[in-house]
Amino acid sequence: MPALPTPTAHNGFELPAIGLGTYRLNGDAGATAIAAAIDSGYRLIDSAFNYENEGAVGRAVADASTDRRSVIVTTKLPGRHHSGEKARWSIEESRARLGLDATDLHLIHWPNPIQDEYVQAWAALIDARERGVVRQIGVSNFLPEHIERLERETGVRPVVNQIELHPYFPQSEQLAYHREKGIITEAWSPIGWARDVLQEPVLVEIADAHRISPAQAVLAWHVARESVAIPKASSLEHQEANLAAASITLSDDEVDAITALGRPDGRLFDGDPRVHEES
Repeated sequence: MPALPTPTAHNGFELPAIGLGTYRLNGDAGATAIAAAIDSGYRLIDSAFNYENEGAVGRAVADASTDRRSVIVTTKLPGRHHSGEKARWSIEESRARLGLDATDLHLIHWPNPIQDEYVQAWAALIDARERGVVRQIGVSNFLPEHIERLERETGVRPVVNQIELHPYFPQSEQLAYHREKGIITEAWSPIGWARDVLQEPVLVEIADAHRISPAQAVLAWHVARESVAIPKASSLEHQEANLAAASITLSDDEVDAITALGRPDGRLFDGDPRVHEES
């Protein structure tokens, strides 16, 4: 498999262009699917405390024949654990569930601005990094104003912001902000509601032109825009097809045509980070 492109953060931290989302990959079946993905070439595995599968992810990393040191394991701090001491033990609990000496990348899952404790959570992640419990720290679903506040109050800028990003919600302004700040963009649900978007005539036309699937065309669009896509796939066939999309080169016109599918109401659910509160 050819090497994947690697977007780079302001501190030199790199992520492969395509990783594996693990939401609802739980238990023995989940661990088996994740281990197979790692051995097929995935080097970025995304989990979260609230996915309730950190144990399965940790077992997959241990069971895979791939050197653990080459795999970047991500998890996320939930909204109910933002305040000081809760954040500290939650970070340590995630590491214990994963069975790792350190979490490679730990994110705050949502800013929960009404609760307004995300700066405390960020301070806990900074402390965890300094103690060697976490290697890299970032955020998820943060808006520029949330990120600016973190850096203003702590002096530390996230290396990653994982956001909703797909053809119906292309997030061009947020992408531009991240590039300016040297923050890697990760895209959760990178294909969106697959049944809808994959039937778009423009995507079908682009896919046919490249002799690929519409899903691969969407993932190639992410690679072209330098957003790290983390699609979930439980079957080895889909996992390999998703990874192969990183080697597909779309023209600028094709990228623009997919971006133009964006909709004002393109969010997958009522998850506006200005008001959404995760438990």
